[in-house]
Amino acid sequence: MAQRTTLLSVVSFLLLSFLIISCHRTSSKTSSADEAAVYQKLAAARVQLPNGWALTPPGQSVNLDDLPLNLVVSPSKKYLAVTNNGQSTQSITLLDAQTQQVLDTAKVSKAYLGLAFSADEKRLYASGGNDNKILVYTIDNGQLMPDEPILLAKPWPVKLSPTGLCVDDAKNRLYIVTKEDSALYVADTQTKKTLNRINLGKAAYTCLLSPDKNELFVSLWGGSGVLVINTNTLAITAKIATNKNPNDLLLTHDGKYLFVANGNDNTVALIDVAKRQVIETLTTSLFPNAPVGTTPNGLALSDDENTLYIANADNNCLAVFDVTRKGHSHSSGFIPTGWYPTSVKVLGSKILVTNGKGFSSKANPKGPNPVRSRASQQVGPNPQANAGPVQYIAGLFKGTLSIIDVPTVNVLAAYSRLVYANTPYTKSKEQRAEGEAGNPIPMRVGDKSPIKYVFYIIKENRTYDQVLGDMSEGNGDPALCLFPQKITPNQHALAKQFVLLDNFYVDAEVSADGHNWSSAAYANDYVEKNWVTSYGGRGGTYDYEGQKEIAHPRDGFIWDHCQRAGISFRSYGWFVDNKPNIKVLEGHNCPDFKGFDLAYQDTRREEVWEKDFDQLLAAGTLPKLNTVRFGNDHTSGARVGLPTPEAAVADNDLAVGRFVEHIAKSPIWKESVVFILEDDAQNGPDHVDAHRSIAFVAGGFVKRGYVDHTMYSTSGLLRTMELILGLKPMSQYDAAATPMWRCFAKTADSSPYVAQAAEVDISEKNVAVNSNSRRSSQFNLSRPDDIDDLVFSEIVWQTVRGSKSTMPAPRRGAFVRLGKKVDDDDDDDDD
Repeated sequence: MAQRTTLLSVVSFLLLSFLIISCHRTSSKTSSADEAAVYQKLAAARVQLPNGWALTPPGQSVNLDDLPLNLVVSPSKKYLAVTNNGQSTQSITLLDAQTQQVLDTAKVSKAYLGLAFSADEKRLYASGGNDNKILVYTIDNGQLMPDEPILLAKPWPVKLSPTGLCVDDAKNRLYIVTKEDSALYVADTQTKKTLNRINLGKAAYTCLLSPDKNELFVSLWGGSGVLVINTNTLAITAKIATNKNPNDLLLTHDGKYLFVANGNDNTVALIDVAKRQVIETLTTSLFPNAPVGTTPNGLALSDDENTLYIANADNNCLAVFDVTRKGHSHSSGFIPTGWYPTSVKVLGSKILVTNGKGFSSKANPKGPNPVRSRASQQVGPNPQANAGPVQYIAGLFKGTLSIIDVPTVNVLAAYSRLVYANTPYTKSKEQRAEGEAGNPIPMRVGDKSPIKYVFYIIKENRTYDQVLGDMSEGNGDPALCLFPQKITPNQHALAKQFVLLDNFYVDAEVSADGHNWSSAAYANDYVEKNWVTSYGGRGGTYDYEGQKEIAHPRDGFIWDHCQRAGISFRSYGWFVDNKPNIKVLEGHNCPDFKGFDLAYQDTRREEVWEKDFDQLLAAGTLPKLNTVRFGNDHTSGARVGLPTPEAAVADNDLAVGRFVEHIAKSPIWKESVVFILEDDAQNGPDHVDAHRSIAFVAGGFVKRGYVDHTMYSTSGLLRTMELILGLKPMSQYDAAATPMWRCFAKTADSSPYVAQAAEVDISEKNVAVNSNSRRSSQFNLSRPDDIDDLVFSEIVWQTVRGSKSTMPAPRRGAFVRLGKKVDDDDDDDDD
């Protein structure tokens, strides 16, 4: 059978829904009333995200721990098991499958994705993450009793990291795949010994046995394919090509068909197992040919195998397909879920969904306290027994299990309407964005802008209140301002002379996903599911700035989009270590510009950039897009011999000021714009929300002395640049985001910007030897955030404010609950 692609479009979906509902309704009025009631009830409780997306989760729910990645059902459907694999508490949860009540939760040091019950339901196997072992539990009267684990290797830094697994009880065999050494391990469940290791070539996500146990299917997370392995010979017998980042696998009961979720491609592949061939590709996004941003990563079939449910992590919904006729599937609709659904299962008339980030955010009254001892706080995978909880953004969002009744046709129609209403992205927005006639930011992709040169500066980790909290013109809290005007005179001057943005939010949580959001308006499922491990102190490497292809978005980064569009570009230290980390930057970077190195001043980097800029301008070869990394506002904490936090931030500020001044005094000032933002806002408090950050815009067409309270995001800033350059959106997120056109005037102002002199010593070094300096000396500062970030934030606060100062608890109000007024933007920080 030739491969087919099944697309879901609004028109075809609505037409299909109308026909199905018309055929099945016994009472049109009653059905319409039911549909309306379901819609209105959930819409009234809508939770709005600051990026414009929303949540309306139906059904009942059970609270889980941080980032549940996988849900499995025991063979007789007696038990459910969930593995929670986030930054803070990691655990294995056992539930009663019929009542969905939690029976037991086993706290673990490390766990990651893999879960499998034995056939007799007396044992549960769980991948132990970077401990490089398989956790084994005996199930006794609904309790998880730890048994001797299966050791695959010594713990991290040995690179192995088991992911998915499956068990063949008849042969006493456990099959385990890994993502760090890209291998299949075969272990004996009785002797607990490893028997074989087979190289897979690419990082694997999970594995699945055929019904007769003679074949094993492995999804190559980093390899765009599924391997077929003969379990008797352990030979790889076939590789079936799929789209990017295949993750979850699902076989029909007869083993004839295999579904594969392609996390980085908005699709699910349907494979004819006998033919070793993809016979159909299901597009799971809400619109056909949508850019990346759906992230399918969980699969489940109804009991009769006629309906397929697909967890769309980044669209916060389930896609529902009628797969009665394999190869001729069609869409049935969508079901809203919580935030970032990671797994889905069907249990009779119930649909079970794990929501990786739960339903909403909340305030964290027990935020980091710099005067409390390290031992009195819960940090990392092994908190002390008497420790008090510390709420840090990376581990703040607790997962949930949703229990949803299989919807009737009418209820599914209501659910589908809700999903579309929750989604700001539409196909039309790809070509035409919000704006005004005559504004230098075009509304239509491809329309010309009087701005010809875009300069994009990426900085590190600051919240709005930390830097601009002392500005009375904006919504700031001076009590939280660590780096006021005296330390950051240029950023204050830019905000006063051009545009003050006091409602700007980064899309990311930390630098790992932040550099992806800032360069691609998307972080794929590999990034989202892995940074939490290293940030939780559980091992792992920082490989999120181009170092690993598996972490790349399907269509690349902004430089890839420029290259395909014929737009010139150059990078200064971003996605560049000693050499470019991604191929597209080869020959498009400044080799003299030093990458991330906190001992090297940003003002020296700015001098290198000036020289390069002048040469390119004189030669008439200045690129249209210039990306520049000034990262020293990250700071080195209290490490002796490195700059103090005040000096590091002041150095960064002066570099920014001199950069803008140099362009302002050049002949291209009127044709240029400078965008400046932080990759994330993880290293400090903010009285509105932990994602609220600083952003600046300067240029000839930028308004002067303007305060803009519009809610903007990282993706919105990228969309603004794209519209100037004539680029299409890179993802569904920047397509949906609000461009920053309100910051721009219809006529240019050629008056230049003059850099403000530093008011503190930018060469001042840390000299005090104390507990903070000793802790700082242990940090790996060679990469951003390759440290215990919670502790680092506290050290910066204490170093600036004094060891006896108390940092106010940050607020987590990233979400607002909407009632009848869907445009109400009051936040629920205190709930």
